[in-house]
Amino acid sequence: FLAGVYQVAMGFFQVGFVSVYLSDALLSGFVTGASFTILTSQAKYLLGLSLPRSSGVGSLITTWIQIFRNIRKTNLCDLITSLLCLLVLLPTKELNEHFKSKLKAPVPTELIVVVAATLASHFGKLNEKYNTSIAGSIPTGFMPPKAPDWNLIPSLAVDAIAISIIGFAITVSLSEMFAKKHGYTVKANQEMYAIGFCNIIPSFFHCFTTSAALAKTLVKESTGCQTQLSGVVTALVLLLVLLVIAPLFYSLQKSVLGVITIVNLRGALLKFKDLPKMWKVSRMDTVIWFVTMLSSALISTEIGLLTGVCFSMFCVILRTQKPKTSLLGLVEESEIFESMSAYKNLQTTPGIKIFRFVAPLYYINKEYFKSTLYKKTLNPVLVKAARKKAAKKKIMKETVILSGIQDEVSMQLSPDPLDLHTIVIDCSAIQFLDTAGIHTLKEVRRDYEAIGIQVLLAQCNSSVRDSLASGEYFKEEEENLLFYSVYEAMAFAEYQNQKGVCISNGLSLSSD
Repeated sequence: FLAGVYQVAMGFFQVGFVSVYLSDALLSGFVTGASFTILTSQAKYLLGLSLPRSSGVGSLITTWIQIFRNIRKTNLCDLITSLLCLLVLLPTKELNEHFKSKLKAPVPTELIVVVAATLASHFGKLNEKYNTSIAGSIPTGFMPPKAPDWNLIPSLAVDAIAISIIGFAITVSLSEMFAKKHGYTVKANQEMYAIGFCNIIPSFFHCFTTSAALAKTLVKESTGCQTQLSGVVTALVLLLVLLVIAPLFYSLQKSVLGVITIVNLRGALLKFKDLPKMWKVSRMDTVIWFVTMLSSALISTEIGLLTGVCFSMFCVILRTQKPKTSLLGLVEESEIFESMSAYKNLQTTPGIKIFRFVAPLYYINKEYFKSTLYKKTLNPVLVKAARKKAAKKKIMKETVILSGIQDEVSMQLSPDPLDLHTIVIDCSAIQFLDTAGIHTLKEVRRDYEAIGIQVLLAQCNSSVRDSLASGEYFKEEEENLLFYSVYEAMAFAEYQNQKGVCISNGLSLSSD
């Protein structure tokens, strides 16, 4: 009940935006990692082993340790049944997939296998003869509705927060995965309401917390279910099972159910085939996939999902920490500028260098911005230091003898002029600035002005313009004088150079 209340509240406050942090690589890795966990939980049924269920952190490893320790106790009848079911289900699944465009409805292989296995186990008396693991007695009927114990609210209030968030994250991640596969969209806040009421209402009927189940969802999707009508059919069948049919499954071997679950995980496990292509497209996404997959499998599905989200966000920060930078050149007979490292035969103007920074400029990458700008253009700090050093050496003392009088005259030679007179910073890819970014731009402009080089800013978006204005990068009366294109900035620099004028603020002044 508490988890449902939290989820409805999150839907009301539109918290569903957090689903945007679930990238395709993250979801794929999470599903594959969770598939290993599900496969591990079903492995003991295939071998007919009676082992305690492991849960929590590292349950996959502890479960396999228990399986190998008890493997000598394998029930041969369950093992043979598992192999036979695999030999039937795997080929028929592939045939269903291959001929799905020609079939009006997929062949219900799982249902046929369940019926056949139940009849074989019942009439062959496999449990009595070979001690196979069977479903056993399944209680029928409903428990009477009962209100939740309100006295538990104080002790469960904190735990319910984690349950509600994890339940939402897992449900939305699976929804996004199947939405991508089948070409529809998912509204995260709508899902939040749905999950919330699926927790609040059933809490009066002895139900536990609701969330999407990967194994069951994969089974339904692989059998061809596409609409909510499949949910109605499932509910009606479960109703019949609870009230009438349950005793008929008494003799069904658990190994058969385990095989059905594992076979329907094959789609998630086949994601490994896509890794070489993913590596070529984006190495960062491949690393996110591996981190999420391994943490989901080796630690737990909940922690794995959280780890994947955190690592994915870290990768985004990492990408902006050292983004792509380049010097630009003009495409012939146009006003378009492109990277000189990516394109050939671009035109450059003597004395002008155009620098592009492809990321927001903020506290994480401000030093990288300065270092790459100085490296690709000219380091004003080194130039200034070299000039000071040269100035000391060039102070010459000359003795002038005039009319028998000796005068000492100190003379400092002027520094050599630089070939570079203007740097244009293309701000089109800078989405935003923080205070550190504004301060960095001020430092850069001040350093270059000290050696007689003007810095011009071009193609700033409205957010960057507002930040520059509030950060007092330029004077108030010059707010509307930023360059709207790199071409304008370059033309202005050429005009100023021809007139022999060099402004100190990097703003477009009137040409009158």
